Amino acid sequence: MDKLVSPRRTKEIIDKYGFRFSKSLGQNFLIDENIIYKILDGAEISENDLVLEVGPGIGTLTQYLGDRARKVLAIEIDKTLIPILGETLSEYENIELVHGDVLEIDLNQLINEKFAGEKVKVVSNLPYYVTTPIIMKFLEDEVPVTDIVVMVQKEVADRLKASPNTKDYGALSVAVQYYCEPEIITKVPRAVFIPQPNVESTVIRLKVLDRPRVNIDNRKLFFKVVKASFAKRRKTLLNSLSMGTLGLDKKDIKEALSLSEIDSKRRGESLAIEEFALLANNINKIIKEKPES
Repeated sequence: MDKLVSPRRTKEIIDKYGFRFSKSLGQNFLIDENIIYKILDGAEISENDLVLEVGPGIGTLTQYLGDRARKVLAIEIDKTLIPILGETLSEYENIELVHGDVLEIDLNQLINEKFAGEKVKVVSNLPYYVTTPIIMKFLEDEVPVTDIVVMVQKEVADRLKASPNTKDYGALSVAVQYYCEPEIITKVPRAVFIPQPNVESTVIRLKVLDRPRVNIDNRKLFFKVVKASFAKRRKTLLNSLSMGTLGLDKKDIKEALSLSEIDSKRRGESLAIEEFALLANNINKIIKEKPES
């Protein structure tokens, strides 16, 4: 079977099934083989790898994953694409299709059933409107994933990889870097999609760390502190963290900042992840020591 990556084959399949692109599902099909090879090489896909793909579309990237990997599991939400994928992937015995919403699926259970609980690589051209929730679901649910190699909107990739004291650095940067080592694989022009999106794209690799980057005593509190620190970017840490979400008054926040040797006039965007960890652990200590009201 001819590969789907050419504009001609993509158009043939779309016309044959009378497929209509869904704006709400953010559907854009890849038509450039060079980009596909960059994705495969960036993910270092080999014959031993188990791969999970989210949003296979008509199966363009899926076919190449099937050529290289031991097994591929593709999750597609759009039921109108299921018969198309049935045709385009029919020659691949190592590709299995699941119809469903990745945000609703119990991914740990699915990987246990389909991959006997072995570790997997996530390789996807993600729908841009749900990029962040999908990435965070894999990380927060502690799904057995070694790498997440995804095509995302350029601005999102910039935020995932951002460093302190830059405009792109925020709560998402800290959250993802708590779990992963991000690396930009390649930039992707609009012209390599049908239809062309309104945004530039980037392929990014998130190498999942064996253990989180920093030691924290209370994960939920850590992420609360991070979120509160960036909620009002122009406010100082003292003011941001005293706004009520942590249930502590200014005196307590001042004490936690002092224990962490962090100037209370600094802003959230200036803190490295190690400083957030130290601050969250000290806030946790203060909360534990407070008498019950």
